[in-house]
Amino acid sequence: MTHEKPRVGAPVGPFTFPMVGHTKEYVIGEAKDRWTMLFVYRGRHCPRCKRFLNKLNTVLADWTAHMDVVVASADTADKAAADQQEHGWAFDLCYGMTEDQMRALGLYVSAPLSEAETENNFAEPGAFAMRPDGTLMLVDISNGPVARPDLDELLDGMIFNIKNDRPVRGTL
Repeated sequence: MTHEKPRVGAPVGPFTFPMVGHTKEYVIGEAKDRWTMLFVYRGRHCPRCKRFLNKLNTVLADWTAHMDVVVASADTADKAAADQQEHGWAFDLCYGMTEDQMRALGLYVSAPLSEAETENNFAEPGAFAMRPDGTLMLVDISNGPVARPDLDELLDGMIFNIKNDRPVRGTL
């Protein structure tokens, strides 16, 4: 079975996600004034995700000085809101990611191992950088919770890409 990769240099979506604590929805892939970094996490059941997102939250101001940051999962509104409240996350937190959206982003999708984990299929981790025109610049996906980008290194590279208007790589 092959896994479809998202096409770098191509428009993303658009995908619409409901946001914790907002009546408006977050749209990925539409033109914006700035770059956007989307981090996808497995959901409330994943302790590794929480560690990664807690680290992101501590350096969020460094990120938002250069781009918008949004985090999404397939969790329900209640689960996402519970995580945000418990951890005090300040980034835009979205929920309700569909399997069609997961697959369109090229994410790996997993079934829960038990109802104690979660009750629905969920996306494995991913990071997606989009230019202001909504095209995909950078992709980092994993098929499990243990492989994550280093946030400092990723931010440093993104700042370099933004300041130098670097071209999309990996198009051959």
